[in-house]
Amino acid sequence: MTGATDGTFPSTCWECSTRCGSLITVRDGAIARVDPNPDHPGSKGAFCVKGIKGMPELTAHHDRLLHPMRRVGPRGSGRWERIGWDEALEEIASRMLAVRAEHGPLALAGAVSSAYFSRGAMMVLMLRSLGSPNWMMNQDLCGGCRAVSDRLTGLGIMGGEDIDNTRTALLVGRNPSAADPAQWMALKRAKKKGARIVVIDPARTPAVDMADLWLRPRPGTDAAIALAMIDTIVKEDRHDRDFIARWCHGFEALAARAAEYPPERAAALAGVAAADIVAAARLYADGPASFVSGHGIDAFSAGVQTFRAFHALVAITGNVDRIGGNRRAKRPAGFRNYLDILHDPAFRLPRAVEMQTIGTDRFPLWAGPDGWQTACHNPSVIEAMLTGRPNPVRALYVTGVNIVVTYPDAPKLIRALKSLDFVTVVAHTMTPTAEFADIVLPKTTAGEEEEVSLDPAGPCVSFTRAAVLPRGEARSDFDITVALMDRFRAAGALANDFVPWRTKRAFNTYLMGPIAARLDELEAKGHVDFPFALGDFDKAGFKTPTGKIELYSETLAGIGLDPLPGYTPPRVDQADAATRAAFPLLLLTGAREKTYHHSRFREQAWARKVSPFPRLQVHPETAAALGLAEDDWVAVETANGPGACALRVTITDDVTPDVVRTGMGWWLPEARAPERAALEINVNGALSYDGPWDPISGSADTRGLPCRLARAAAPAGFRTRAAASSVAAE
Repeated sequence: MTGATDGTFPSTCWECSTRCGSLITVRDGAIARVDPNPDHPGSKGAFCVKGIKGMPELTAHHDRLLHPMRRVGPRGSGRWERIGWDEALEEIASRMLAVRAEHGPLALAGAVSSAYFSRGAMMVLMLRSLGSPNWMMNQDLCGGCRAVSDRLTGLGIMGGEDIDNTRTALLVGRNPSAADPAQWMALKRAKKKGARIVVIDPARTPAVDMADLWLRPRPGTDAAIALAMIDTIVKEDRHDRDFIARWCHGFEALAARAAEYPPERAAALAGVAAADIVAAARLYADGPASFVSGHGIDAFSAGVQTFRAFHALVAITGNVDRIGGNRRAKRPAGFRNYLDILHDPAFRLPRAVEMQTIGTDRFPLWAGPDGWQTACHNPSVIEAMLTGRPNPVRALYVTGVNIVVTYPDAPKLIRALKSLDFVTVVAHTMTPTAEFADIVLPKTTAGEEEEVSLDPAGPCVSFTRAAVLPRGEARSDFDITVALMDRFRAAGALANDFVPWRTKRAFNTYLMGPIAARLDELEAKGHVDFPFALGDFDKAGFKTPTGKIELYSETLAGIGLDPLPGYTPPRVDQADAATRAAFPLLLLTGAREKTYHHSRFREQAWARKVSPFPRLQVHPETAAALGLAEDDWVAVETANGPGACALRVTITDDVTPDVVRTGMGWWLPEARAPERAALEINVNGALSYDGPWDPISGSADTRGLPCRLARAAAPAGFRTRAAASSVAAE
């Protein structure tokens, strides 16, 4: 079904990566409402306000981009003219080819949120067809350390796959009440059935209120706790000897490493009680236990090894692919996801070319042919834009991501964008990133586009329905890519032809493989189940050099990095006395809000009514010492940061006296172009992207940063709660 037939239809929300099952009601050719689908095996009726309100309001929003636009003034001047699709596509193709002719294919780069959705695969295949392996994604800031750790260890899990049947749920740096409604409802069900919940988090989240045990560590010290839990489990003989003997590699070396961090030492490092670490270890070992991880232990310069410590904990207790544990990702035979496409030799550039992916020389397990998604190291790309090293980057194609708002050091990124020869942005609305483009293209929303995806939580294959026709002249990323490929092909400019499909349905059918025979069922139900087996390790194996779960990573050893999970002191412990004195607080970023998904939905009245201001959580003692009151504005600066950002104070004991905490993604659609207040109220304006970096993933520190506060005036032009609600509702 494609188009605007009235009725209620099952679909899948993809406003975030949780992808809950939905029911879309269409009336008079428009989306009238979105509801949860209680029959979806992954989400089981869970849903959030972003899914209910975000997509339909974005689809119908009065500020939505509906036609291609071309810049007519200086870059960032906010002056645009409407043009037709043919003219826009011709200009994009000709200017990208002109850059390639002058500087070579490596001068072409892209940016997207990730390869988790089809937009990422389409952009990458187009760039590869032009000979470029260079593209950026947000995952060094969001889930990348977890994924690289999982890949190195060979587990093949995501996190929290079978909470409903668990005896102990271990939440580390995760706030599912705001980030994942399906997980949150599963935790409530499990708790009601008697499951124990252990939370490791420096911030008080709603999960703490139903936890049996809460460990509140100093930011950045989680690895020490994980190693101490391993040490406790091994010394008390609570590990799964049979599973380890058959399926794990390097247990003795891991045990020796963990013995360096007994509970007493970890307690001193992390600022928690040794008895609580021991209690957490015993609860987890009394499984089945499910590890539920979040971004709180991701996106910092020791993220991969921190995750490796927890992934090793999962393995040595045998909580892999068992009921109530962490189920490995299952899929029907022949099904492909978008990441499979990127790694398929049929869609790859020669290895010698992929080795030139920016960042491969320093982070080969992140960037290039052996990298997780093959993407670049983002800070190195930005440096290449500004300096031409290691090679010039002169044209950028951006889709489905607002990098001016989501990347650290926004001032530096803006300088880089201004320096480029050509920028294309594909977007729903005129974002701060789109404001620095030469051509802006309007894209479809999740209510106007068909998508298929694998849901490991089900497990099932889920279907997103094109419930209504695209508004205006909006097109899907797939259709835009095909149209550009036609122009490159006509010009004889393709180094490779990696986009052979003509329609999104043909592409989706290719992804589904044999299960495409059940397409009618998929459309009718919004999902299809498939048979799977647990613990089929003899058949499925582990994708590591030893064919086992690698507690000791042969891959890391082979490139000269620590093969065992380890503890790296957080940034504040590495700082000198002068820095600590000048920046006496620690900044946590990434706090989730139910109303927003990263930088999205800032233009919507319902979201701004609920959450109209960028907030900074400050402990009452800290507020009193600084003379701050509720709703005061403060300027936040970090050590080595590029500048300050203004945030509004919330006084709460959800944080400790030495910690302040905020979210990310703030900008104001109604503010003056081009930045639209992103340099004033977005925490990324105060964060560095220049390292130190995780030696494996290249992730920069965005958590546990030394910072300081100073009273500040409200940012110029910032709306009050009433004014913001009024303007957004107009």
